[in-house]
Amino acid sequence: MLRKLLATIGMASAATASAAPPYSPYSSEAANAIYNLLFCDNAAPFLAKPGEAPVPWQATLAAAPPNIEALRSLADDRGQEGRVRYLAYQQLRSFGQSVPPKQLLGVIVEVPLDGGLDALAAYSEGGVRYINQSGKIAIVEGVPNFAQLVQSLFSASQPVVNAIGPWKEERRAPPARGNVRLTFLVSDGLYFGEGPMNVMQREAMAAPVIQKATELLQAVVASGAK
Repeated sequence: MLRKLLATIGMASAATASAAPPYSPYSSEAANAIYNLLFCDNAAPFLAKPGEAPVPWQATLAAAPPNIEALRSLADDRGQEGRVRYLAYQQLRSFGQSVPPKQLLGVIVEVPLDGGLDALAAYSEGGVRYINQSGKIAIVEGVPNFAQLVQSLFSASQPVVNAIGPWKEERRAPPARGNVRLTFLVSDGLYFGEGPMNVMQREAMAAPVIQKATELLQAVVASGAK
């Protein structure tokens, strides 16, 4: 079923998708900036600002010419933030380097609601970001209580990644009302599945991802994280 949903999305996008990232689903510029950073499809905002000294991973990503060995070391560093590893894998791919497939580094769930877009993201090191439909932002970093929730979400997501392949075009605009989109940041590219919420909640692979994302979201809201 999920493969059929992806095929339908792919055919529709070729005819209807005209926008390109970055997108602005919120009235707040800060919320829009955080939203686009969730997907890591542009390394520039992650790099050191003019006049700032780059930390080592920023220097590796910004190196010109690229240091392939350093990029590979950064991408393979399981102690590093998932977003940073994904950016390193992206650069390796852009330089024609081989990368290991199917290594899941981030999961993003988007649900359009009456008041706007809810977006929840979790990354391999345990970091979580949530943008409420109102544009309010919550960030969780280095909180041990969330580690198991993030791991459960990743465990539910890996079978989806194993069953589908990377999206070859630019990231699409936020999903339409009534749909849910599951986006996966993977070593070999951006993967996603999308469909009507009532269908996806019954789909064998998508339903566990939605359930675990809901549990993580409830924990973020209950914690009052900011």
